[in-house]
Amino acid sequence: MESGTWAVVAAAVAAYLAWFWRMSRGLSGPRVWPLVGSLPGLLRHAEDMHEWIVANLRRTGGTYQTCIFAVPGLARRGGLVTVTCDPKNLEHVLKSRFDNYPKGPFWHGVFRDLLGDGIFNSDGDTWVAQRKTAALEFTTRTLRTAMSRWVSRSIHSRLLPILADARDPVDLQDLLLRLTFDNICGLAFGNDPETLARGLPDNAFAASFDRATEATLNRFIFPECVWRCKQWLGLGMETTLTRSMAHVDRYLAAVIKTRKLELADHNDTTSATPHDDLLSRFMRKGTYSDDSLQHVALNFILAGRDTSSVALSWFFWLVSTHPAAEHSIVRELCAVLAASRGADDPASWLASPLAFEELDRLVYLKAALSETLRLYPSVPEDSKHVVADDILPDGTFVPAGSSITYSIYSAGRMKAVWGEDCLEFRPERWLSADGARFEPHDSYRFVAFNAGPRICLGKDLAYLQMKNIAGSVLLRHRLAVAPGHRVEQKMSLTLFMKHGLRMEVRPRDLAPILDDLRVAVAAAATSTPAIAACA
Repeated sequence: MESGTWAVVAAAVAAYLAWFWRMSRGLSGPRVWPLVGSLPGLLRHAEDMHEWIVANLRRTGGTYQTCIFAVPGLARRGGLVTVTCDPKNLEHVLKSRFDNYPKGPFWHGVFRDLLGDGIFNSDGDTWVAQRKTAALEFTTRTLRTAMSRWVSRSIHSRLLPILADARDPVDLQDLLLRLTFDNICGLAFGNDPETLARGLPDNAFAASFDRATEATLNRFIFPECVWRCKQWLGLGMETTLTRSMAHVDRYLAAVIKTRKLELADHNDTTSATPHDDLLSRFMRKGTYSDDSLQHVALNFILAGRDTSSVALSWFFWLVSTHPAAEHSIVRELCAVLAASRGADDPASWLASPLAFEELDRLVYLKAALSETLRLYPSVPEDSKHVVADDILPDGTFVPAGSSITYSIYSAGRMKAVWGEDCLEFRPERWLSADGARFEPHDSYRFVAFNAGPRICLGKDLAYLQMKNIAGSVLLRHRLAVAPGHRVEQKMSLTLFMKHGLRMEVRPRDLAPILDDLRVAVAAAATSTPAIAACA
């Protein structure tokens, strides 16, 4: 190579290194390297990503910036990622400047084949229209009644018999995934896939949906140009996605066709059991194409299945390792049922599903579920696209074209927000001083259900479902992690347990708690005359 060429190369390298030095000095996050940016760190911590992000955020005070591609022209735009868990920044992004932080083209492209322009994969007017329709439906008591019906049936006719017959450890995460899948399919489009039936049968629709979801999440591993090339060539997981979605499309097309015929019959609105699923409700509200209706169903299935089952898996694990919290939950269950069904006949407590009024009174159970979601949110990280240059409340400048990741997992683990005991499982932090009332925390400190205009519409239904399942199981069984089983996080968009949750199931003896309640009632009764006399 001629000396002149060497000189040009040396000058280009020197110019790049000078640019890289100036660029990297302005980044407060993990170490960045020439060209590959922070990718080496991401790969090195692929198995403990969420804890790594927590450590970085603690070190930087709640916000840092890093560069994924250290290339001039990309590093300060598409390659720049701002990571934050600061409550003020979260309120700014999720509420105050909501329009400046949509999901964006990258997220939409990844999920386009699975979710289309559904409510969880759209922005702007498309999102607003679907949100308005869904918001009206989620406030109706009939939808709450429909959810309760599906959940109670799955619990009492499927989950509880499986647990009662269990002689060997069961994978509770798998059972809960099956239960919530059956429930959300029933609520979304009125069909029960029966994946939690005796023998845990395979279901073609459920299997195709799982494969399609896995293939979609696989796109996050590769740059967009790579997975689009694989899609065009029909390679790898892209082929799996295409084949799986073809089966999902056929299944839902048949459901939609049948439902349209049923709704066209005027007797449907006057029959004793009209269709009360979300698909039927959307059909009645407006003129949606079949593709749009399919995306409505798929969006709600994706949102409603994994989130509740994953939260319950972490809940049962935490409760099994915190006996005092377990005792408080069961004691509350017994106290509520004794008041509503009578203290003299505990058998009546197990004879029928928990009623709305009973579930509403389970404040300690709700606190324990909320504490679980604080420590182990179902969706640990989420991201937004930056439309226009902006400055966050903490002074961080975010340029247009970059992205913001808000760490929900980290938000629940900051000492500055939750105190020195932030890593402890303590449901009492959600209760009033006397323990009688549930006291929610600010939605920008506790973002497990999102916040702002995109706050989860199904939040109340999720609590209803989780309280029903948790209460029904703990009232009848004691659970313990199987010997030798390792509970670890799986690195995914949803916080699954990597090896499932294998648990031993034992019958619960309620006699000690009943004796405890009787003593407490007797003590209260004997103290009443003394109080009256002093008055």
